Amino acid sequence: MIPTQSLTPKDIVVELDKYIVGQSDAKRSVAIALRNRWRRRQVPSPLREEIAPKNIIMIGPTGVGKTEIARRLATLAQSPFFKVEASKFTEVGYVGRDVESMIRDLVEIAVSMVKKEERNLLQGLAEVNAEERVLDVLLPPASVPADASGTDGMASFVMNQDSDGSALILPENDKEKEKDSTREKFRKMLREGKLDDREIELDLEEARSTPMVEIMTTSGMEDMQSNLQDAFSKIFPKKKKKRKIKIPDAIKGLTQEEMDRLVDMDKVVDEALRRTEESGIIFLDEIDKVASRSSGGHGPEVSREGVQRDLLPIVEGSTVTTKYGMVKTDHILFIASGAFHLCKPSDLIPELQGRFPIRVELHPLGKDEFVRILTEPESALVKQYIAMMATENVELIFEDDAIDELAGIAVEVNEKTEEIGARRLHTVMERVLDELSFDASERGEERFVVTAEYVKKQLRDVVEDRDLSRFIL
Repeated sequence: MIPTQSLTPKDIVVELDKYIVGQSDAKRSVAIALRNRWRRRQVPSPLREEIAPKNIIMIGPTGVGKTEIARRLATLAQSPFFKVEASKFTEVGYVGRDVESMIRDLVEIAVSMVKKEERNLLQGLAEVNAEERVLDVLLPPASVPADASGTDGMASFVMNQDSDGSALILPENDKEKEKDSTREKFRKMLREGKLDDREIELDLEEARSTPMVEIMTTSGMEDMQSNLQDAFSKIFPKKKKKRKIKIPDAIKGLTQEEMDRLVDMDKVVDEALRRTEESGIIFLDEIDKVASRSSGGHGPEVSREGVQRDLLPIVEGSTVTTKYGMVKTDHILFIASGAFHLCKPSDLIPELQGRFPIRVELHPLGKDEFVRILTEPESALVKQYIAMMATENVELIFEDDAIDELAGIAVEVNEKTEEIGARRLHTVMERVLDELSFDASERGEERFVVTAEYVKKQLRDVVEDRDLSRFIL
């Protein structure tokens, strides 16, 4: 992957093109937004603090790539990314999720991200420490006391045998040097896997069993449960249990313990909070579901506008309390999306509209785009099915006419029933390859060619029966 600091808007678009077909306007807008975040960090203070992110609203029907663009963008930026449906939130005072919870969730994701990075950096050191702890069990220091007589000094050490079962006996003279030499022999056998069948007894940490605390409460108090469980986890520390396990499992368990011990959680939390504030991305899906569709409404309409007003300070920039500390939302990038079938962006309250200055319309996908989606992206559906069938020693081949027919049927079903965009391809492909997927294990090594005629045969009845296609495709 290209280093984040080197990603120009053109580079970002090229990377997005590997996974998403079409929608060049949307790709261009998010590429500029991502590059602007890097540009802001290069601007000296105090002007840097005044540069606000240019939040985006993506408008388009389902299945055209809105979510995928945001998700791939976060991966490119190596940023904390959280996707949430706006319809999950309710106005303060109603039972439902509090809008501030998405910031807390974003922080949790950032902490997990940074912790994983730290653990990867410490993996080697943790494995070395785990290896030393296993060797300490195999060769306890008390095995050869410095003042022991020859017979007594050997007695406890004879328990440690070589891979062929022969005892390792230490000479009386120069025991410390011999012990180091023996330890290296055991280390070599350990790394070569010659001791994998041996069992040793270890004190390993048990999985922490934190008392369950469940609180039924209104929005704004939903994090109390998590906070109480964290408090209890500190009151009830992890217990150690003596277990007899094989050496490979012992090394694995001890490596995990060592990584937990080596990770500096204060450093992790500080970095996670910084990343959240400076490069966090929140994807607000179904933003149109909280837009008021009529003026002076009652019930749900009032609640929708209330959610918008609760979202406003978060998007504008405020400080949210989390269990890790205070988080400023001033520079978090918000990407909203919605189909806007029954309403339009101007139905959002004016203040919220103003916080999403960039609006991009994503176009419905046609047959040509479906053909490209099936074949071009790095994770294209055709490539996925070919790889899966290869695990059963079946060489799956799609003729060009078959792919064209698949795309055409997907478009036809979208037009006749509900428009769900490229998601229809998953359903159509699964239906076409249903028989092969079921029989592949028994077929043995063979070539299976999917032709246009085969596609028509598998889908003819369903496509022609409009009512049936509603349920199956």
